[in-house]
Amino acid sequence: MLAGGFVGAQSAQHMTSMVLYALAVILSGCTFAPQALRSLRHGQLGVAILMTVAVVGALILGQIAESAVLGFVFATALVLKARAMARARHGLRVLLDVLPSTARIGYIGGEVDIPVDNVRMFDVLVVRPGERIATDGIVVSGRSTVDASAVTGESTLLRVEPGDPVPAGALNGAGPLHLEATADGRDNSLTAIVRLAERAHTRKGTRSRLADRIARALVPAILIGAALVAALGSLFGDPTAWIERALVVLVAASPGALAIAVPVTVISGIAAASRSGMVIRSGCAFERLAAIRTVAFDKTGALTRNRPRVVEVRSVDCVTRSQLLAWAAGVETRSFHPLAAALIAAAPNAPAATELIEHPGQGVSGTLAGRRVQVGSTRWLDPGALTAALHEMANQGMTTVVVHVDGLLAGIIGIRDELRPEARDAVAQLHKADLLTVVLSGDDARTAQALATQVGITSVRAECPPQDKARAVAALGPCTAMAGHGINDPAALAAAEVGIAIGAGGSALAVQSADLAITGTDLRVLPRALTHVRRGRMIMTQNVIVAFAVIGALFPLALLGMPGLVGTVLIQETAELVVIFNGMRAARLPPTTIPTAEPRMRRMAAPTSLR
Repeated sequence: MLAGGFVGAQSAQHMTSMVLYALAVILSGCTFAPQALRSLRHGQLGVAILMTVAVVGALILGQIAESAVLGFVFATALVLKARAMARARHGLRVLLDVLPSTARIGYIGGEVDIPVDNVRMFDVLVVRPGERIATDGIVVSGRSTVDASAVTGESTLLRVEPGDPVPAGALNGAGPLHLEATADGRDNSLTAIVRLAERAHTRKGTRSRLADRIARALVPAILIGAALVAALGSLFGDPTAWIERALVVLVAASPGALAIAVPVTVISGIAAASRSGMVIRSGCAFERLAAIRTVAFDKTGALTRNRPRVVEVRSVDCVTRSQLLAWAAGVETRSFHPLAAALIAAAPNAPAATELIEHPGQGVSGTLAGRRVQVGSTRWLDPGALTAALHEMANQGMTTVVVHVDGLLAGIIGIRDELRPEARDAVAQLHKADLLTVVLSGDDARTAQALATQVGITSVRAECPPQDKARAVAALGPCTAMAGHGINDPAALAAAEVGIAIGAGGSALAVQSADLAITGTDLRVLPRALTHVRRGRMIMTQNVIVAFAVIGALFPLALLGMPGLVGTVLIQETAELVVIFNGMRAARLPPTTIPTAEPRMRRMAAPTSLR
């Protein structure tokens, strides 16, 4: 209609031109005038109101062509904004496309296909080779490899067997599997990732809130200023000319670019991260992540594989190796501590102890065959004559456990949780990005220092029970992130500026509890995530500078009567487009340093919790 009106004006078809221009005003006004009316009804003033006033004002002045151009340009900018935001959100919804529409459930009488939404926890899923896994589950029978890259962003295959967890959306390999569902079909780790990422931009960060406050304050100030320009100018000059100048001022000071500067960057950045196995919980977390200067690592599960095993046993003369392991395993039978699994695996047939008592941060005690057995750390139990052997184990990076029977030393057990093979590379990348690193560990100083040295970290806080880790994180300062495994050490994660869960792919709760959840197990995703959010913050800063620069440059020129109304609109909307397209650059992730071609195999470890 706008183009037709222009052609009619050039052909001296003035009536036709006026009708087409009027239709252009009406059609374009339908995109923003209803929004302006809704805002007024709720007592809010927004950019749509400024544009509506400008369009109507130009009509009143008889500038129908300018009014049509103003409406068309603003309507086009609104559509492009909406498409940019929808594109980012659509990238998230694509994650859900990997889930199958039906799931095969095994019953005594056979197998039945049902809609995925009808899958319930504890249902037994039958997954054939080449099929997607409908919801989170634990393997109850069968052995296979699964590709979880849709969830974790890692292309390495996971070898699974009975007892191993598998995430929703993973692709089964060559072997059939029977899984026990650990989540409903509509509420699993993958749907949690999408749901959280979609809501993330609603929890705004500091810059977004500041931009919103400035924009909200500017709109009424702009309306009042434009009214004053029109009123005062009319007293000393041509009212029509000054009213037109007031409309130019109104458009020139419009904070449209400022209002969109941060949100389009945040939602683009969060969506891109979520598609690559990095779940950022909110826009606020996105901004806080970019300000991180120190990363504190919980040793177990973050820097290590979280699969500890017994590697050395030293006992007193009257106690055998098998007897010592049986005592330790019997007392730890009902413990959820990561080291308990290693002790139980070393003596799987040990009888369970009774009268068990947990001693948080120290150990556990119980009665076994009429004898009182205590198993714990050196902070609680004295290694006595085996002190030298204990120090030797600690220097080799082992976590040592002391065993007392009836109050007397029985022996010590050395347990080692192997480092993640990529840990040293990940730490080096963090140091290259000028980030400080710290190890927090409940182990003794020698063990913690030996492990930290292997990965290249010099700062170590050892012998920290869970309650002390929170205080240690707080003491590191306000720009500190705490990286742990799953939902371990919740107090320390909460005390940090940003809590980071490593390896949360199979735990919807871990994804929801952390500010940043890395759903895979490759630690090198962490420096990549921090590089990504830093780049996003830089883009936000660029957008805010552009928005303020345009207002600062246009406003005084508008007061002087230049440029005209159409020129001002074109400059403002061009600035908005620059902000939109610049913000969409946050949808591109930095190059990965994680190898994707190497077909290495690894076991997927089930998350555990600290005592």
